[in-house]
Amino acid sequence: MSTHADPKADAGSPLREDAPVDGARFDPDPQSAPLLEVVDLVRHYTLPRERLFGPSPVVKALNGVSFSIRPGRSLGIVGESGSGKSTIARLVMALDTPSSGSIRLLGRDLQRLPRDELRAARRDLQMVFQDPYGSLDPRRTVARIVAEPLEALAETSRAEQRERAAEALDAVGLRANDLSKYPHEFSGGQRQRIAIARALITRPKLIVADEPVSALDVSVQAQVLNLMQDLQQQFGISYLLISHDLAVVNHLCDEVCVLHRGLVVERGAPQQLFAHAEHPYTRTLLAAVPRAEPVA
Repeated sequence: MSTHADPKADAGSPLREDAPVDGARFDPDPQSAPLLEVVDLVRHYTLPRERLFGPSPVVKALNGVSFSIRPGRSLGIVGESGSGKSTIARLVMALDTPSSGSIRLLGRDLQRLPRDELRAARRDLQMVFQDPYGSLDPRRTVARIVAEPLEALAETSRAEQRERAAEALDAVGLRANDLSKYPHEFSGGQRQRIAIARALITRPKLIVADEPVSALDVSVQAQVLNLMQDLQQQFGISYLLISHDLAVVNHLCDEVCVLHRGLVVERGAPQQLFAHAEHPYTRTLLAAVPRAEPVA
């Protein structure tokens, strides 16, 4: 199993063409236009009929969700299982079609883009999945896995893909000689770093992270979250973070939306919202967080 220290990404890395250089940090402009704008998003699913002449059941996953994310900022979506969090992730990634509402990335309505333009738009939009074991193809080398988004875009040569894969690995604290290895040779935390490298390789402006650390040990969770934070500061990446873990959202996000039964019931800065929650559902989520009791 490969073992590495936890080095930070090189601030001079060419991962982003517009990234700061010479150790500079990305400074978000609070007046900038939204990178992602979601307006009145609705998603209802029609299920098979339970009775021959009965109506088809409808699952109302989302019922009019709106939010926006500015460049270099992070938004967390929190809620219990079944609240609609992962539905938002699939819709933002254009892996599903909303019943109504709009999703605009850099001013482009993703649902109205022709297929070729949507494929090109995906270079600005990547995803990190929950399971670092299931999201990596065990039959492929790390080089092939990390370069997979570039292969899908079909705009670069194999040599350039390998070079950019090495850059992406370096940015997440792994080495270029790891390119020839397979996922089983890495720990869970290192596999999630590989998944993050795969998301970075197209030089995206937004990464959708669906429970990115929930499958990892607590100590490894902190390393991955710190890495994501460093990458944001260095390259100006925005995150849409889907999580049930309030501590993770508090660590990484500038704003949080509390989702309940497909509706945003409360939103605000994490520290303010968690300290002064107004909606009963938010208070219920906070009350469910386990706390260590001192030994008498």
